[in-house]
Amino acid sequence: MDPKPQSQAGPAPSPPSADEPLVEVFGTKEDSEALVVQGLLDSAGIDSVIVSLDAPQEVLPGVGGVVIRVAADKAEEARRLIEEYRTAAEQAGDEDETEGVSGPAA
Repeated sequence: MDPKPQSQAGPAPSPPSADEPLVEVFGTKEDSEALVVQGLLDSAGIDSVIVSLDAPQEVLPGVGGVVIRVAADKAEEARRLIEEYRTAAEQAGDEDETEGVSGPAA
């Protein structure tokens, strides 16, 4: 019997080591936004962890959110990737807005 083929994607990234200091590179109040950014970092080969900052809402209403932390040696690269992603998203949004303001229809 032939062994099952292995995934082409390679092994799943493992979270940074507990001995390694982690640095915060991104913060948001939306879990979904954090998951998108974590996916961006994972696709670039940067391991990351999402940490919840939720506070008891009866004590601190509106306080909370999530942050993404990476190994200190990957923090600069992670911040650069996130900034490039945000810039590209803003430019795409600007293009979408200008498409709606075109000349008269033929």
